[in-house]
Amino acid sequence: MKISKSLQILGAVGVLATAIGWRVLAAEPVHSIPVPAADEAPGQADSETAVLAGGCFWGVQGVFEHVKGVTSAVSGYTGGDKRSAFYEIVSSGMTGHAESVKITYDPHQISYGKILQIYFSVAHDPTTLNRQGPDSGTQYRSAVFPGTDEQAKIAKDYIAQLDKTGIFGAPIVTKIEPGRTFYAAEDYHQDYLTRNPRDLYIVYNDLPKVAALKKLFPDLYKEEPTRVMASR
Repeated sequence: MKISKSLQILGAVGVLATAIGWRVLAAEPVHSIPVPAADEAPGQADSETAVLAGGCFWGVQGVFEHVKGVTSAVSGYTGGDKRSAFYEIVSSGMTGHAESVKITYDPHQISYGKILQIYFSVAHDPTTLNRQGPDSGTQYRSAVFPGTDEQAKIAKDYIAQLDKTGIFGAPIVTKIEPGRTFYAAEDYHQDYLTRNPRDLYIVYNDLPKVAALKKLFPDLYKEEPTRVMASR
């Protein structure tokens, strides 16, 4: 379980962290990448959704809770069926699910392509297969779960665009998996980053992502996060 991983990290790096400080130890995962060449045009809808997976959902959710135009970011599971959409089962890596985040956004404030730009640049590393930081397994894969054909095309074209730049130094391994159903995770996983900013796992793996968001996207960064549990 990820909660126990904080203790593992503490045992491995605690002394070093005390000596040099977390700011130095936890390097920001910053990748300044171009905007998508092709993006969606805002229609009549006031609300759209995007479902993305990029390792532990705590960090991905935490990033998008700080993005202007995002009205909700919910941690959950996508890729498997409803019967196995529970943390203890998904953690086996045998369910087909990936830890994912359902992002609800106002398309008049932020586009799907812009959300993908944030996702690829600061929310995770799209070049590692079935692994993000200390977490490994298919449940931590990099995946886009498009809800429409347009989203699928935008994501596919953007991956090709980014690969052409060579900016990541390795091929992007993010999978595009249409036709999948999102299932919300347990309440104790929601808003985990904002509720536990001193958790060692969060400090080392996820707070640098929020800092990178603020650095690379100052016009889209909001200081006060949009919390899931506040609306329940």
